[in-house]
Amino acid sequence: MSERAQPLIRIESLSKAYRRGQQDIPVLLDVSLEVQAGEFVALMGPSGSGKSTLLNLIAGIDQPSSGRIVIGGVDIATLGEGALADWRAAHVGFIFQFYNLMPVLTALENVELPLLLTGLSARQRREHAQAALAMVRLDDRLDHYPNELSGGQQQRVAIARALVSDPSLIVADEPTGDLDRSTGGEVLDLLERLNRELGKTIVMVTHDPKAAARARRLIHLEKGVLVPDEAMSGGD
Repeated sequence: MSERAQPLIRIESLSKAYRRGQQDIPVLLDVSLEVQAGEFVALMGPSGSGKSTLLNLIAGIDQPSSGRIVIGGVDIATLGEGALADWRAAHVGFIFQFYNLMPVLTALENVELPLLLTGLSARQRREHAQAALAMVRLDDRLDHYPNELSGGQQQRVAIARALVSDPSLIVADEPTGDLDRSTGGEVLDLLERLNRELGKTIVMVTHDPKAAARARRLIHLEKGVLVPDEAMSGGD
């Protein structure tokens, strides 16, 4: 098998349950999935289907009860807490519904945050953050604080922060859920451009069929179980 054919993400027999009192509550049941490098995948399902749990497992935020999650050749389910934190910092960019920006930091300083874990100098961090903000067309808002930005601008700052370390994988949890339709469309335009022009692999959880239609592949979860996925008609 050629290196190109190796998936970026390979999930094998993945299960996750949470302990509540004396009872285990299953959330994911024997999930197996592959995502190729450069794909834009949307995860959909009703509330409680396990889609956000699956995203958190892929991102290394949570760990499975059983099964394997191999990303870029690394089985992240076997990593200890410190090694997993280092892996996340190097390989994953996060985009959240509510932006998760630090209110006391400027747009530039918020984007710089992930780089504090690297060996870059202060000048290099600033240059990287400026470039990331230029990529999302916010290079005229470097010194603005979150409360001085619109919701769409705040989400674009969050996207710049996710990009600044040049991760191999971007995970997005309801990235348009707190935005109006027009502003959400602009954010989705940006995600599509990152996927098509920069080849970023994106896994996005959404409840919105119009947002999911921007992806190239749609995966449904029902009660913790994958149902057959679909290639999107808009994908090339």
